[in-house]
Amino acid sequence: MSVKDLFQLDGKVALITGGSRGLGLQMAEALGEMGCRVAITARKADELAEAKAHLQGRGIEVLTVKNDLQRFEGIPGLVDEVLGAHGRIDILVNNAGATWGAPAEDYPDEAWHKVMNLNVNAPFFLAREVGKRSMIPRRAGKIVNIASVAGLKGSPAGMNTIAYNTSKAAAINFTRALAAEWGKYNINVNAICPGFFPSKMSAGLLDKLEDTIVARTPLQRLGGEEDLKGPVVFLASDASRHITGQYFAVDGGAIIV
Repeated sequence: MSVKDLFQLDGKVALITGGSRGLGLQMAEALGEMGCRVAITARKADELAEAKAHLQGRGIEVLTVKNDLQRFEGIPGLVDEVLGAHGRIDILVNNAGATWGAPAEDYPDEAWHKVMNLNVNAPFFLAREVGKRSMIPRRAGKIVNIASVAGLKGSPAGMNTIAYNTSKAAAINFTRALAAEWGKYNINVNAICPGFFPSKMSAGLLDKLEDTIVARTPLQRLGGEEDLKGPVVFLASDASRHITGQYFAVDGGAIIV
């Protein structure tokens, strides 16, 4: 197999959560450009419609499914829609997430549960459903969990994101545990840990701390609109077929200083 063939994804079916904007849309675009039939899910119909038009404009086949992953009872129906349209799910990208900033001593119960539900519980419940109904029976699959460099360290002064950091650390070890258990089914499970990328989630924080963050980053910039494309294609393709249970930072080197 040529190197180009190792990275090609022609005919594969990829489900990306939180795929209507930001990092999720960037990864949906990348997988679609490499040949995937893409299914994206998000809570807002208008954002899904905009994303669908954007992806179709690039020649990508796309299915949209309106779904709130915090309502766990809707996860089987989400999988039903994708399997009904395409018959299988080859690649699952668990990207949807939430954050909330507050001092630990005053952190609201509601905020803690919201972050944990979307960042930890929903990815497991969705992976379990996709694994049981598509990947395990077919003895093949790629799961890419979007964690964060926040899961590898504490919060810098002024961030106060204890639930987010905790949830992303859980996502990393969820990746390792699931990879160990499902390797026998030829399912690869890996994680990407993005650093700071401009997004709706990070906008308020970057308004205050962007200059400081960039100054502390060896490559002297934030993540951009192309910077997750290579990593997600690599982990979704045969190029990474002998890699599982791993995580790597895409952060301009910020984690090393």
